[in-house]
Amino acid sequence: MTLLKQTSYQPLTEAAAIQLALSLNIFTENAELVCKEIGDGNLNLVFHLVDEQAGKGLIIKQALPYAKVVGESWPLTLKRAKFEADALKIFGQIAPAYVPEVYFTDDILAITVMEDLSHLLIARTGVIKGETYPLLSKHLGEYLAKTLFFTSDYGLGLSAKKEQVQKFINPELCKITEDLIFTDPYFDAETNEFEDGLRAEVDALWQDEELKFHVNVLKRSFLTEAEVLLHGDLHTGSVFANNEETKIIDPEFAFYGPAGFDIGQVIANLLFQVIVNESKRDLFINHIETVWIVFEDQYTHLWNTENKEILAKTSTFLNYQLSKFFEDALGFAGCELIRRTIGLAHVADLDGIEDEHKRLAAKRKTLELGEVLIKQRKEINNLPSFIFKVKGVL
Repeated sequence: MTLLKQTSYQPLTEAAAIQLALSLNIFTENAELVCKEIGDGNLNLVFHLVDEQAGKGLIIKQALPYAKVVGESWPLTLKRAKFEADALKIFGQIAPAYVPEVYFTDDILAITVMEDLSHLLIARTGVIKGETYPLLSKHLGEYLAKTLFFTSDYGLGLSAKKEQVQKFINPELCKITEDLIFTDPYFDAETNEFEDGLRAEVDALWQDEELKFHVNVLKRSFLTEAEVLLHGDLHTGSVFANNEETKIIDPEFAFYGPAGFDIGQVIANLLFQVIVNESKRDLFINHIETVWIVFEDQYTHLWNTENKEILAKTSTFLNYQLSKFFEDALGFAGCELIRRTIGLAHVADLDGIEDEHKRLAAKRKTLELGEVLIKQRKEINNLPSFIFKVKGVL
């Protein structure tokens, strides 16, 4: 039985990945492929295959039925591979410059075969190494504007959007987000992970009823507001980049939710560098400003030229929408800052600081800024006010 006729799931080996790649007629029949499993995430196998003679490659990504970060005791649905593949195809149609091309998918094997991005570097890795990526924020702003508009009621149409909502009911992976971002960091959950040096700050956070109220409001928004098709996990580890090109990967958490969630994830993961990288602080503040300015400009243009909802074609309602997105984004960014500091699945931006004193100081600032953004998101109602609050914490 060939891989393309499998009737049951099995994890790929490097040899099986080569067999699959050759069967897809992407390479020549006599291609001598080199394959390496390169996955460094928590949920998947990732195979990089190259025909070195022809200088051609591809990626095969396969979902695992459990979370690698925990093991087989944390089972996960394989259906997430279909959510990811379907989202990549939709986002690829909307913003092809920023999404890898999908060549083949198989729901039984839970695999997606896609464009080789090995000429790029994971953005988080790059910025930690000192890369500045001058076009990254512009590209992310454009990607957000296009995907968040064209998957909404206003860009897609009311009926078509309702059909899409049904296709992206993703309860298992949404549950991970609900727990790890909106629940577990706010009490003594087993999944939490933090240094003893943060115990006082964490205990205070757990006792902060005002903070927990606001997090519950944001969680309710995440649970109930099916505004747009979200990537759902849009951090700098889900972005490949160089100085000219940006590609967004890994939308397996895709579902219909509040637009501010994706925007907030981007902002938070750029804020990590604002906090830890003093020598490039202004550069990353500028990146954050550019993301929002480009998003606002592009979204406004699409609203005025492509809007399918006639009663919404007003500047008053547009301004209402943008204000809501900004407020939500700040709150969700705050949740991401806290989660990545004391919850499960930290970020190398913080954990990679070798000096314990500096690392703990950075994490304290991260927690403080997260609380400020969550509690004060309604008062911080424009970009200058936001940057002023960020600098106040630093």
